[in-house]
Amino acid sequence: MTTQHHGRFSPTHWLRKAPVADYRRFLTAAIRHPGTVGAATPTSSAVADSVGRVVPAHGEPVVVELGPGTGSLSVEIRKRLPTAGRHVGIELDERMVRHLRDRIPEMETVHGDARKLRSTLPSLGIESADVIVTSIPWSLLGENEQHEVLRQCRLSLAPAGVFTAMTYLPMRHSAGGRRFRARLEAGFGEVLTHTTWRSVPPMLHYTCRSPIV
Repeated sequence: MTTQHHGRFSPTHWLRKAPVADYRRFLTAAIRHPGTVGAATPTSSAVADSVGRVVPAHGEPVVVELGPGTGSLSVEIRKRLPTAGRHVGIELDERMVRHLRDRIPEMETVHGDARKLRSTLPSLGIESADVIVTSIPWSLLGENEQHEVLRQCRLSLAPAGVFTAMTYLPMRHSAGGRRFRARLEAGFGEVLTHTTWRSVPPMLHYTCRSPIV
């Protein structure tokens, strides 16, 4: 398990990469791992901007991103993250890992599994995360897998930390979507929602605080 971390984010480096290549990589990953890719396209800029707002703009926050994929959310996180902060991306797809290390070298990209988050963070010298951001397709996960990933997130989150997840708005009515909402309400003292309408389909965001462990 290896990481890369090279300081402050450089938008110029990121913009040199063609967006079309992102779609190609994203769709390739979706074909290889249909159960781990929950969107039809990379995350829209409006959704990424909304997610980035949970990142503290001051201090030394640790932000952990589960399933960063092509890095659409990662870019907004880097824009807001203070210089002293840490940004760790944990990605299951090896090709995406290589892509992220090239595209966003300032992020510490780890080839790993969200179900092992509690053991992965200490290996990086991290006791807990101030923010955990995920775009994992929660409504598509099986009951046991959904339970375990959320448990790992709660155990890895600082007491005053924030967990944020998102799902396509129509999926909230699916069996997996309803189960996910119930697990959030049972596992966190506060669960807030808002919708990004400038997305096709619209995206439902969950912002959760006070993890119950």
